[in-house]
Amino acid sequence: MIESRDGYAPQKPETLAAYLSGIENVRRILGGPPDQWSIMEVGDGNLNLVFIVKGPVGGVAVKQALPYVRLVGESWPLPLSRAHYEHMALSEQARLTGALVPKIHHYDEALALIVMELLEPHIIMRRGMIGGVEYPRFAADISTFMARTLYFTSDLALAADRKKALIAAFAGNTALCKITEDLIFTDPYRVAALNRWTSPQLDAYAARWRQDGDLKVAVSRLKLKFLSSAEAMLHGDLHTGSVMLTPEDTRVIDPEFAFMGPMGFDVGAIVANFLLNFFAQDGHEKDSGERDPYRGWVLATLEQIIDQFRAKFLELWRENPTGDAYPASLFEGVDGAARLEIERQAYMDRLWTDTVGFAAAKMIRRILGLAHNIDLEWIEDKDRRATCEARALTLARDMMVNAARYPTIRSVTDAARRMRVEVTRY
Repeated sequence: MIESRDGYAPQKPETLAAYLSGIENVRRILGGPPDQWSIMEVGDGNLNLVFIVKGPVGGVAVKQALPYVRLVGESWPLPLSRAHYEHMALSEQARLTGALVPKIHHYDEALALIVMELLEPHIIMRRGMIGGVEYPRFAADISTFMARTLYFTSDLALAADRKKALIAAFAGNTALCKITEDLIFTDPYRVAALNRWTSPQLDAYAARWRQDGDLKVAVSRLKLKFLSSAEAMLHGDLHTGSVMLTPEDTRVIDPEFAFMGPMGFDVGAIVANFLLNFFAQDGHEKDSGERDPYRGWVLATLEQIIDQFRAKFLELWRENPTGDAYPASLFEGVDGAARLEIERQAYMDRLWTDTVGFAAAKMIRRILGLAHNIDLEWIEDKDRRATCEARALTLARDMMVNAARYPTIRSVTDAARRMRVEVTRY
């Protein structure tokens, strides 16, 4: 049933101006009277309404939740409360990372609406990467974002009561978690009405995935970890479509899937989307090999992201051992400090193993599930697209079933290069 709420109505350009005119700080940002404002709906995502509003002085972005999944329609109801969780996550991320997320100007609980900083001339990162744009700051920025948001919301930094309060605060975001649980960890491995893929080219792949017992066990283990391991506050949908940036500035957006979950899920999402873009480049180049330099940048940047994330997370742990996990009093003295450092490295190794599996799950769902990446979808030649997708699927299956074969990011990037050569056709 579609949710109804007192005071809620989906905004339109003709109603939004009147609403915003009643918010003093937003009027000040825009400048001038409402009849001088331009309002354009730009939402191209799966779930929400998004408007760009510009006045004589400045602009804002307005995001409003709909009571259903926009991609599917009213046949798939979705609670408006997801705006509450997005606002809460953005506020916490801003506290921890500063300007790596957009500034919030206004939040309206009844309308499930957030007015936030207009990011210009930023573009969605996924579109820039399809066009072969390099982003020299991204590795430093996203590794900082992940390290700070994950570390400081974990038991490594928080007292147990504060950690449990965070778990309670995000526990109600069940509908968004359910989307993840079904669309990532379940539907691609069974017959599901919303599944789609490049057909008929990948029909055989989809059939094999539905019959692959090893793969089903591996993805079920990942799903259990997703369901049960409240390690830290996750963005929950941290892919290249949730980043707006320029070569000089990075902003992470759209954390409405935020919840307390396993850290490797966020890190794995970044790994997956870089690998998908790497494989997709063959479908976007006009002449064979013309995008070799950019392919090199994609994998080199991915290696930098993971190396820097690990280094920054460990540095935060060494400098801020304030949580109830691994209490400092247990590791006093030279021997204790050395033993704790060994355990820190082992912790990061376990996090990386989780990352490999979650990255694989993310890659598979973007090819055999409901919501796909435009990196691949925009390849017009279906045979070329399917070949790119077959390479990604082949690597993803091995990463999920044989995660121990990938002890480092370089073992993953080396395998991606090899898969691009070895898989010559779908």
